[in-house]
Amino acid sequence: MDMPESDSCRCFRMAIDLLGKPWTGQILWMLQEGPLRFNELATKVEGIGEKVLSARLKELECTGLLVRRVLPTTPVKVEYELTCKGQGFRQVVEAVTHWGTQLAKPAEVQAR
Repeated sequence: MDMPESDSCRCFRMAIDLLGKPWTGQILWMLQEGPLRFNELATKVEGIGEKVLSARLKELECTGLLVRRVLPTTPVKVEYELTCKGQGFRQVVEAVTHWGTQLAKPAEVQAR
């Protein structure tokens, strides 16, 4: 009989599934600097195609990590900006970087 998944396991899996998708981390990282327009993101996230970028932006908007803002200009411009929830990605990067630093140390140093 399968045990029910705990809330913390479900939330962890949801975050890992999202970040495991190609380009998601890079998009979130680039938006840490502030709002960007689609073409600016396409340039900064080297190698991403427009279809994939569009799909990732829609997904991140649906999960509440960013907002899509239409600017009342002529021609109309659209920019993407992280929400407070999306800005929490910085803490994830810092924690993973810290852990990676620990992993990079020789094994005998880690045992202490």
